[in-house]
Amino acid sequence: MLGVFDTGVGGLTVLKSIHERLPHLSTLYLGDNARAPYGGHSAETIYRWTLESVRFLLDAGCPLVVLACNAASAVALRRMQQDVLPRDYPTRRVIGIVRPVGEYLARQPFREVGLLATPATVASGYYLEMMQELGSPVRLTQMGCPGLAWKIERGEEDDEGTREIVRACSKELIARNPNLETVVLACTHFPRVESLFRKALPSAIPLLIQSDIAAASLAEYLKRHPELNLDAAGSRRYLTTGSGEVSEIASRVYGKPIRFERVAL
Repeated sequence: MLGVFDTGVGGLTVLKSIHERLPHLSTLYLGDNARAPYGGHSAETIYRWTLESVRFLLDAGCPLVVLACNAASAVALRRMQQDVLPRDYPTRRVIGIVRPVGEYLARQPFREVGLLATPATVASGYYLEMMQELGSPVRLTQMGCPGLAWKIERGEEDDEGTREIVRACSKELIARNPNLETVVLACTHFPRVESLFRKALPSAIPLLIQSDIAAASLAEYLKRHPELNLDAAGSRRYLTTGSGEVSEIASRVYGKPIRFERVAL
């Protein structure tokens, strides 16, 4: 069974793409909705909360866990891979969704790329470090969007406060670099307001959505690691640290009715 973790409902955009590409793969989704979103918290807090959730999924029997969250991937992934997995889970794997985007960008002709994300993802510098590691000539212009993931998590995609955040972040991003060739929505919550970003940004600038890139990267990863032997029975479970009320918002994000079970970490 594949474990998929996100701070809340945003990771369901990634999970949906995984289900579409790998429909027979059994999945166990965990949303830490009680503490979502993580993007406005300190790096140490993000690491501690992410580790608690990942341990839950690994202890539940998942051989592989995907961090379907940019902040968790940027802040916590490497530390877990280097310090926790070798010691406590030597046969298990945890991967994120940041590197697949970097590898995708490195293959494209784009040179001037905008990045819209949570403040924590931007502050981590992980995207910049990754592009340097890949030897990519891409130049990233980053913009944190304070409060946007929180409003989307609450189902407030259409209120004026949400629209104002999108307009302000888009305007500032273009002011920082008017030569952008594409913009990455580097938060799994942000596709819920994709139409608002398309209105706020110049029409000639395409938006890059992570979910399909992450799902394609996962499919290739599984081909390279058949030893993981993930369950192919197609079972699907959805867990939350929050209340059952999250199922309504989550169903809108996923596009089909889904029901969450409440758990304690």
